[in-house]
Amino acid sequence: MAELDTLDLVVLAAILLGTVAYFTKGKLWGVTKDPYASSLANASGAKAGKTRNIVEKMEEQGKNCIIFYGSQTGTAEDYASRLAKEGKSRFGLETMVADLEEYDFDNLDTIPDDKVVFFVLATYGEGEPTDNAVDFYEFITNEDVNFTEGNEPALGNLSYVTFGLGNNTYEHYNSMVRNVDKALQKLGAHRIGDAGEGDDGAGTMEEDFLAWKEPMWKALAEKMGLEEREAVYEPVFSIVERESLTKESPEVYLGEPNKMHLDGTAKGPFNAHNPYIAPIAQSYELFSVKDRNCLHMDIDISASNLNYQTGDHIAVWPTNPGEEVDRFMNVLGLSEKRHTVVSVKAVEPTAKVPFPTPTTYDTIVRYHMEICAPVSRQFLAQLAAFAPDAEAKAEMTKLGAEKDYFQEKISVHHLNIARVLDIVGKGQKWTNIPFSAFIEGVTKLQPRYYSISSSSLEQPKKISITAVVESTQLPGRDDPFRGVATNYLLALKQKQNGDPEPCPFGLSYEITGPRNKYDGIHVPVHVRHSNFKLPSDPSKPIICIGPGTGVAPMRGFIRERVQQAKNGEKVGKTLLFFGCRKSTEDFMYKNEWEEAKEILGDNFELITAFSREGPKKVYVQHRLKERAEEINQLLEQKAYFYVCGDAANMAREVNTVLGQIISEQRGVPEAKAEEIVKNMRSSNQYQEDVWS
Repeated sequence: MAELDTLDLVVLAAILLGTVAYFTKGKLWGVTKDPYASSLANASGAKAGKTRNIVEKMEEQGKNCIIFYGSQTGTAEDYASRLAKEGKSRFGLETMVADLEEYDFDNLDTIPDDKVVFFVLATYGEGEPTDNAVDFYEFITNEDVNFTEGNEPALGNLSYVTFGLGNNTYEHYNSMVRNVDKALQKLGAHRIGDAGEGDDGAGTMEEDFLAWKEPMWKALAEKMGLEEREAVYEPVFSIVERESLTKESPEVYLGEPNKMHLDGTAKGPFNAHNPYIAPIAQSYELFSVKDRNCLHMDIDISASNLNYQTGDHIAVWPTNPGEEVDRFMNVLGLSEKRHTVVSVKAVEPTAKVPFPTPTTYDTIVRYHMEICAPVSRQFLAQLAAFAPDAEAKAEMTKLGAEKDYFQEKISVHHLNIARVLDIVGKGQKWTNIPFSAFIEGVTKLQPRYYSISSSSLEQPKKISITAVVESTQLPGRDDPFRGVATNYLLALKQKQNGDPEPCPFGLSYEITGPRNKYDGIHVPVHVRHSNFKLPSDPSKPIICIGPGTGVAPMRGFIRERVQQAKNGEKVGKTLLFFGCRKSTEDFMYKNEWEEAKEILGDNFELITAFSREGPKKVYVQHRLKERAEEINQLLEQKAYFYVCGDAANMAREVNTVLGQIISEQRGVPEAKAEEIVKNMRSSNQYQEDVWS
């Protein structure tokens, strides 16, 4: 064989590098290394030098219970943390919480049988694993899965517990936990207790979790010979006030997500751990009615390395409204200390501080805690011990113990933790609660995801958002329940359009960001890939169902097709079913549809359903049924079918109507028609981008 010269070696090295990049999707290097890793939740999976060996980690830390989570929005991670705390405080288990993507699983067969492994797994989208659970899921469900010992059965040593987080409005309800449980059973592992399932679609996630965990703990205690003890609060984090620092000190974090942002050197890749502070190019109102708002925003990503494809999602990192921050500070007696600088350290070595420090109380509450979220019953029970008087303690204990009472007094009103403490304490300050209890018990403030409403072909460096500002009037509550992110966006829109002191519905936001780094109308964002995509062949017909803001990705699709037509490509038939209340109030993008018609001609048609303009309410599913013959003909031409919007009602009814159309038009039984619809879904001919 001829010797390889230098050029050959260079070419071979480049090919190898490209191959690794392709198969790892850049995971080996495409992450942000945060130099402030000691107190910041790890932004890049396993840290340098950190073991990926589960058994080694458990032995190193003296743990007998590891709780893995697969989480997209933080809820599964929150439940994992709660289970870890409860296991330690009630039963003396030595617990640790672990991110699935930080460990390898080929040595699950070496975990000693006196230890237990929990899997708390959310199902994302159409039955998919969460981003951090993809590798684990592919490994454990592989038909040819291999472990280190080659035992028979492979996982006869493993005792495990499972809880799934799902939404029954999706077809593949809780498929992640079901499939993992099935795979573990097949491999000979021993499940303790029932495989729990929480249902966000029915609004019962929290109660499902509470109902599942009690018999689970009983079964686990029996299996491992554990004795229950009186649960006493043991902090996971220590809070140290730093008298030598002020909020003006350059090393103090005031809302910056990591060290690069603190130093003013933020660079990509921008992702769920590292947002891009993007300028808002323009923003305007889409509704023409006083009591409701719908925003259109164009986010400029031209100065970043961010990119997107039509149909993807954009994540907005919100801040909490000042009024709720003030309420929280006041009820805890922290108003005078809000700008006091603190360092937060993990007492438990496997725990992660969920934000960078040193920082201030105000910053933690404003930028890092879901203080506006409805409170959990379990958390109220935990806080009862710190009540300001016996009456408040008794009330908190009752709220924590009685499901129906909690539902009547708290749940139906969507009360957050500060409002509950204020009501139960009758205005007294709750100064006895350790601040660490809130870091542990209140979920981390999460980015909000929106379907991108622009076309990457038409405007690759500008991302459009279409969002209704959430404001829901609830019975027995003085003020409406308002969405955190959409009202934050509304304040930004007001500021951009000339209001010097934007205060939507009496809510104020730190819209200039930490140290005015968001000034000039900026918003922190990142992009998340979606499988909601147009056919690769633009000549294929498409049918789009997008009522309300469900029209967002459909706008992107249609603008893409318009651009393709302008580029000389042949574009197939494009039907858009759009619904809203009234043509004079919330008919979004009306002029754009007319422009699309001018370019696409007979290949574009808008079918509208205005629900409040006639004697009967008319919705998109009714209009779909009226066009049954044409819909069936297009489907027989392999048209792609897209649905975006409300999962619980609209999307379900559209699915049902489509089955009826196929049954009636093709003369087949309904069961056969339902099977055809399912096959459309599995082949991606039927795609959904829906929410509960």
